[in-house]
Amino acid sequence: MIQLQTGIEGKRANFGAVRDIFQSHGCSFCSNFDYHQGKFDALLWRDGGESIYLRVPIYVLDGALDHSNAIIEFGTPFVIKHIVNLGLDYDENSLVTATTGLAQFQEPIDEDGNIHDKSRWVKAGEETIGQVFNSINALLISY
Repeated sequence: MIQLQTGIEGKRANFGAVRDIFQSHGCSFCSNFDYHQGKFDALLWRDGGESIYLRVPIYVLDGALDHSNAIIEFGTPFVIKHIVNLGLDYDENSLVTATTGLAQFQEPIDEDGNIHDKSRWVKAGEETIGQVFNSINALLISY
């Protein structure tokens, strides 16, 4: 994981307004959230089972993430690499999973893989955040 130094950390905004702007810049709101925190992800690179993402954590200050009017604060963005197993899952739960369909995805081989050429991904992440930040700047809330 590589933490990025950007101007978005600590800024506050209306969730619904910034969600649409993040999506217009290729960042998706992760469905794996709770009502008090979540994250936006942007795929920066993928090759086979290896993916590099830009991740922007968000924290709810007022409301809940199932409502567009929630007030959020941005955490420190970072770049992360995931390595997943593209083959068949042969662990002790794979037969149960195959017959019941209870688990949709395999566990990643490495959720925080080693990132090579770090300066390249820092630049890519900072550029993406910069574009989003410029687009949401007028929507930020001052406290």
